[in-house]
Amino acid sequence: MLVSQPLLPMSTPSYCLTPEQQKFYADNGYLLGLPPIFSRAEMDRINAELPNILALLEPGETSKDIREWHEASTYLYEIAMHPRILDLVEGILGKNFYMWASSFFIKEPHTNSTVGWHQDAYYWPMTPHNSVTVWLAFDDVDEVNGGMKLLPGSHRGGIIKHKKSLTTSSVLTLELADGSDFSADNAIQFRLKAGECSLHDDRAIHGSPANPSDRRRAGLTVRYSGTNVKNDLAVNPNFKTYLCRGVDEFRHNPIGVPPTTRYGRPSFKAVSNEEAGKV
Repeated sequence: MLVSQPLLPMSTPSYCLTPEQQKFYADNGYLLGLPPIFSRAEMDRINAELPNILALLEPGETSKDIREWHEASTYLYEIAMHPRILDLVEGILGKNFYMWASSFFIKEPHTNSTVGWHQDAYYWPMTPHNSVTVWLAFDDVDEVNGGMKLLPGSHRGGIIKHKKSLTTSSVLTLELADGSDFSADNAIQFRLKAGECSLHDDRAIHGSPANPSDRRRAGLTVRYSGTNVKNDLAVNPNFKTYLCRGVDEFRHNPIGVPPTTRYGRPSFKAVSNEEAGKV
């Protein structure tokens, strides 16, 4: 078994967002051009451990079923709680926030799987809208291997009703339709090197095409919310929070216990609004 080594903080650069970056995020709903979270050497080590997580998938499952496994795996928990990431998130959410979700989006080479246009918040039984998604690249990601696109400013337009599709190639079945629900003409292409991350608002419209290339496109999404955000336990009863910074003055949600096993999976499955039949 691969022996884990601590992911030591980089001495430079700063991971505290500038006022200009904070304003850009508020106006556009995303941030790119951030300093790398992990070096190439660190990402090589992180990627070398990934097969240990994939090996825990059961027959019929795919990498998209790796949801909230940070609750049972220190491998994922340490990434999600890394101080470099938390510094970036604090610049958006402020001093009091928690981590509550993680999931993989892995597109192997020459696969037709897409991620349809959507807003994360439509799937989540959470209010108010005060959440940030960190998309951490495990591989170099661009337009060639199915990198994400996002519509700047779309988070300011409110939540749009998504439509169910039974014929989509998307890993999501509730989607927005380009041309009727919105226009993707101004969508921007995300490009990330392995070890870099992007941030986006839970209301921002985004999606990604298939990966026809010879390169894998793997990313880990981690979700963070201000402590004022409350989950509807009637929809997602297994919801747990892990305080990242500050204090939880609201105490709206159950508190999770950090894992102690390097590679593990929880005994439950997370439930979205769609899976609960609420949308």
